[in-house]
Parts: sequence; structure tokens; C-alpha cells
Amino acid sequence: MAFTPAIWPRKLRTQEWFGGTGRDQIYHRGWMKNQGIPHDMFDGRPVIAIMNTWSELTPCNAHLADLAQKVRAGIYEAGGLPVEVPAFSASESGFRPTAMMFRNLAAMAIEEQMRGLPMDGCVLLAGCDKTTPSLLMAAASTDLPSIVVSGGPMLNGYFRGERVGSGTHLWKFSEAVKAGEMTPEAFLEAEASMSRSPGSCNTMGTASTMASMAEALGMALSGNAAIPAVDSRRRVMAQLSGRRIVQMVKDDLKPSDVMTKDAFENAIRANAAIGGSTNAVIHLLAIAGRVGVDLTLDDWDRCGRDVPTIVNLMPSGKYLMEEFFYAGGLPVVLRRLMEAGMLHDDALTVSGGPIGDELRHVENHNPDVILPVEKALTAQGGIVVLRGNLAPAGAVLKPSAASPHLLQHKGRAVVFEDIDDYKARINDDDLDVDETCVLVLKNCGPKGYPGMAEVGNMGLPPKILKKGITDMVRISDARMSGTAYGTVVLHTAPEAAAGGPLAVVQNGDMITLDVAGRRLHLDITDAELAERLAQWQPPAGQEDTGYAWLHRQHVEGADTGADLGFLKGCRGAPVGRDSH
Repeated sequence: MAFTPAIWPRKLRTQEWFGGTGRDQIYHRGWMKNQGIPHDMFDGRPVIAIMNTWSELTPCNAHLADLAQKVRAGIYEAGGLPVEVPAFSASESGFRPTAMMFRNLAAMAIEEQMRGLPMDGCVLLAGCDKTTPSLLMAAASTDLPSIVVSGGPMLNGYFRGERVGSGTHLWKFSEAVKAGEMTPEAFLEAEASMSRSPGSCNTMGTASTMASMAEALGMALSGNAAIPAVDSRRRVMAQLSGRRIVQMVKDDLKPSDVMTKDAFENAIRANAAIGGSTNAVIHLLAIAGRVGVDLTLDDWDRCGRDVPTIVNLMPSGKYLMEEFFYAGGLPVVLRRLMEAGMLHDDALTVSGGPIGDELRHVENHNPDVILPVEKALTAQGGIVVLRGNLAPAGAVLKPSAASPHLLQHKGRAVVFEDIDDYKARINDDDLDVDETCVLVLKNCGPKGYPGMAEVGNMGLPPKILKKGITDMVRISDARMSGTAYGTVVLHTAPEAAAGGPLAVVQNGDMITLDVAGRRLHLDITDAELAERLAQWQPPAGQEDTGYAWLHRQHVEGADTGADLGFLKGCRGAPVGRDSH
């Protein structure tokens, strides 16, 4: 894709604040000078905001304060004025009821910072799961020149000689404790090996997936996604990105120039190839909605269906992000897609050139980590979109993390009305369940939880685990962690709390899952389903206040990205009237 840079020099947006000798300009410029900034730094050079999601309560991002200094150095070197701006940081491991509820709040807050403060371009400093999409959503809404710098994954964990993947082994070990295969003392010992360095999850969880999505979209420099957080090359990437954003502002290279429909299709195929998180579905749909690209669940199924999963990483495979980086990282995967004719190689990136130009000389340094196609983990690794009378607006499943023998299954429903009902009953040995059943969890969607928590990968009943069974079909309107695994149907839409068919599933109903046929069916007649839906009453809601009320009133379904409806569309970042 050809890109024509803007003519430089031109008047930048920030000159409305800082350029000239009028009262308003002296007001803004004078206050900035109390930080010791020389007068010539306001001479028309680009002002670059480092939108930093650093927080000590967002452990994945706790090292970003240091990384920001390298970004700052790069901006100075390229002739820009760096300004660091604290951005709302939605912590996956700490926020209640769920970080997903606050992704939209973060995007809204960051968007208004971009819109209302003097900045010509942005470096989006991200790490934890929701920080990458919230920053990209804000950048898409304002269309200010922006570039993503990821914080990077943590180093490999090891426990008793075994690789320990953050998140993935948490689920594995906790199930082993319930099954009596692991002692609680060993579980506590393993905890120390799960997070042994700064950085985000070392599996192909949502954080690593979204870093990969940013790179595949063209919104980060090539190679950004996989560099470990503590590797010196992560700091180099930050500094180079700081340099690059200054030129992007001069060229007026905006998110809308990069995040085209072709770019989103590239990202969907990359997600299939890496065995990426199902959360990427919701986040890319939301980002596309902000930038004005028509992206749907059908695009996910169409683009990802024939893409093999070739990255041998947990939770689908056996390695971790450290090995992925050493093998060559995402550029190797993108080159494989390009050679297979599955990549729009002319899609523009923040480098200013087409993505294909960045891939022609990359090499795979470990074919056991990035596999040849004939040894793919899953021949068709894309996110599967299921439809049927149980999910008329769609549901998703990750085949690379599922058990092949369960991809065609019919079983009796064991229903949990909400997460509290599940927690109260799942460990009861009197629960009427066997391994052929289908666990159904309701009222955990965008409105229902609220916020759509990562509870869809329901732990199995101990009575099943003790038989040596490690997987069952599970269906919900919730999400699951990108580090999780299993034959799990997620994001069922419309959600139960909005009156979707999931709301009226009853204990004993038979449910058919047909992944090859893309079908999810509740085995009752149309007449009975209609009668149940007519009699359905919304669950008793909480007394929402503040943002929780705003979220529940305006959040849309998972099938369109679970964004707040009034935030959709690329609205730009105009300079408003100065009130001083």
C-alpha cells in the first residue's frame, strides 16, 4: 500500500497551545516551563505523549516506568518533545469484578486525554491484557499518529524441571490438587516459579496475543511482540519506537492509514497461526469499531478457518514466549503466512512501508517452536465461530486448545445460573454429572457479570477429575483467560442477561456441539424455545452506581466487541476552544 507523507514543515496541533506570543499561548507554555523545559523546545517540534499504563497494581506493567525513559530518549534524538502521561491501567490480576469491565473506561479516559491535551502523537506503552486494546481503541477514536511499545513477556518459569507457564499451570496445578494428584504444599512451592521476572504472561495468553495483534495490525515495529521484558533488546525497541513516532507525526501517518480491513485480516490469520487467545476476537472487533472498519465474527471464521497453528506454545503447545523470541518471533510466522498467500503483504505499517518488506529476510531458528505446516498443532487453527439456536449471534471456540474427541459431542446440560451458583455446587459429590455432560454457565456476559469475567473455563467437578478425566464441553457467555485450555464454548450471544437462548437452558436438556459444522444446538423444538423465552424474566440486578451503571446501560454484545455503543467510530481529535 502506498503512503504519501504530508508536506513538512506544517503547523502541528500543539502549536494551538504553545505557538505564538498571545496570552493563551504564554499561559500554556509558561506553565510547562516550570519543569525546566527550554524555550526552543516549543518552536514547532512535535510534542509526543508517552501514554504509560505503568502501575504497581498492574504487575505486568510495573517495569514500564523504566521502559518509558528509553522511549523518551528516542523522541529527543529525533527532535521531538516527550511528555509522559499516566494512562488508566486495567490490571488483569487485580481488578474486580473483572478487568474487562474497565477496558472501555480506560479507552474512554485515554481518548479524552488524547483529545483534550496538547500532543501531536502518542507512544502507547502497554503490557497487561486490557492495556493494549484500550490504548489502541483510544488511538483509533482520535486518529492521532500512534505507535505501540509492548512491555514484553516474563522469563520462563521452571518447577521441578518442568516449564511453568503463567496462568496455564495455575489451572493445571489447581485441578491436580482437586484430583489428589498434587499436594497443597507443592502448589505453594510452584507459585514461586510462576512469575520470576518483570513482564506479562510467558504463555500465548491474552497479553502476548494482543502484543502480536498490534504487530500484525502494523501498529508496532516489526519484532516488538515477543522480546522478553528484561532483555536489553526490549529497551532498544522502545528507543527506536520513540524515534519513529516523531517521523510519523511529520508524515501525518495515522492509525486509520494503518488499521485497514486488510490489516485486520492479517491479524486474524496471525492469531490462528500463533494459537492466540479467544479474547483477541472481542478486542479486534472493538478496535475495528473505533476506527470505522466493518469487521464481524464471520470475518474471523472466514479468514482463520484454513490457517494451521504452527506456534508450539502453551496453552496449545509446550514452549513459552522466551523460546518464541529466540526462534524469530512473530515476523517468522507472518512470513510463513505471506509465503502461503495468506497475508496482505502490501498492508501499511507504522514503519511507513508495507509489511511484506519487513519479512523477506527473517529466519526460523527453531523449527520445534515455530513448526513446519506438516507438523502443525492444528491443521485448522483459527477461532471457530459457532451458530445455532443456542447462539444465534455467535459463540467462539479455540480448537488448538480443545480435545479433538469432544469437537463433535452431544451431552446432557448441567446448568449453573451464575458464577455463585457454580461455586456453591461444583465441588459437591452429589452433583448429578458425568464426563459426557455439558457444563452450562449463565449470566456471565458483558451485562451479566457485569463485565464478562474469565470464568468460562470452569474447573471440572472433583468427582470427574478423580476418574482421570481432564476435559468436558463447557458453554457460557463468559470469556476465558488466554492462558487456559479445554473444549470451551465462549462469548455465547446474545448473552443470558440480555434474554438470549442461553438464559432458558434447563438441567437435562440435550446440547449438540458440532465444530466441523460450526453448529451449537439446544435440542428442543422451536415452539418450546419460543415459549421459554416468552416466559423468561431478567435476573434480579445489582443496584449499580457510577461507571458500573454506565457500563451495564450501554455495553454491547460480545459479538460486536463489547464496547460502549456511544464510543464507536473514529471521531478525531479536534482542537477545542481555549477558555483561558
